[in-house]
Amino acid sequence: MNKFELHILGCGSALPTMQHAPTAQVLNVREKLFMIDCGEGTQLQFRRARLRFNRLNQIFISHLHGDHCFGLIGLISTLGLLGRTGDLVIHAVADLEKLLRPQLDYFCKDLSFQVIIKPFDHTKHEVIYQDRSVKVSTIPLDHRVACAGFLFEEAENDLHLDGAAIKFYNIPIKDLAGIKKGADYIAEDGQVILNNRLTKPADASRKYAFCSDTAYKEDIIPIIQGVDLLYHEATFLEEDKARARDTRHTTARQAAQIALKANVKKLMLGHYSSRYSDDSLFLDEAVKIFPHTILANELLLEKL
Repeated sequence: MNKFELHILGCGSALPTMQHAPTAQVLNVREKLFMIDCGEGTQLQFRRARLRFNRLNQIFISHLHGDHCFGLIGLISTLGLLGRTGDLVIHAVADLEKLLRPQLDYFCKDLSFQVIIKPFDHTKHEVIYQDRSVKVSTIPLDHRVACAGFLFEEAENDLHLDGAAIKFYNIPIKDLAGIKKGADYIAEDGQVILNNRLTKPADASRKYAFCSDTAYKEDIIPIIQGVDLLYHEATFLEEDKARARDTRHTTARQAAQIALKANVKKLMLGHYSSRYSDDSLFLDEAVKIFPHTILANELLLEKL
């Protein structure tokens, strides 16, 4: 099965602690690396996770609070020192251009590659990136500033070849790629061998939803319905529900309610407030509503 793996580089909230780094993740889709948010120190976490900088081409920034984007200029500077030549594309709200470009002009004016900032509309659910491996679309969220989550949908997988059938019909190697894509085989004598006699069903395509800082928002449920993994912020515990409401954040219980209503396969909590010293409290609160819940933690690798 092709890789579809999530690396957690940081899962803390705004106030730095010794326990958690600011928000940053990397999704590995078929050996292509997609970064989601880039809090301070992300490049160090990237190295600790033993990820390869040259496989990172797309970055998705949910919103312009520092704990989600302060790591960008350091990461870009490092990529320049490593001799990168390929373009780096950053997907974010439009204001990132006026905030990041002056830093690039001052600190990184001799870069050997282009930094391209592609703005998206945080109020819409729409596709903002697509290649042969994955499609990425926005998830409108409700925070104190313009904010969107991201839905990653793996492209349809190839069919599996039935080795015994391929051997029986003496199928040439040159035709195998087409058969894996669904083509029938036409023999030299004109006989048509239907595809379903030569293949087995493909692996199901996987989906990952990243829901960054947001108040409780049931509008996202149709978008994230049935995803393999939902990362949802859980900044507060239910005892601080009023604080969560005032700051446009979510409690662990509320995140679990979203997961339950969206019928997701697994929920991952993160973005813990520094006021709590015991992360297990978040898990205890959530599993009462949605048992298939895990906690994000630095350098956690989750294989979907």
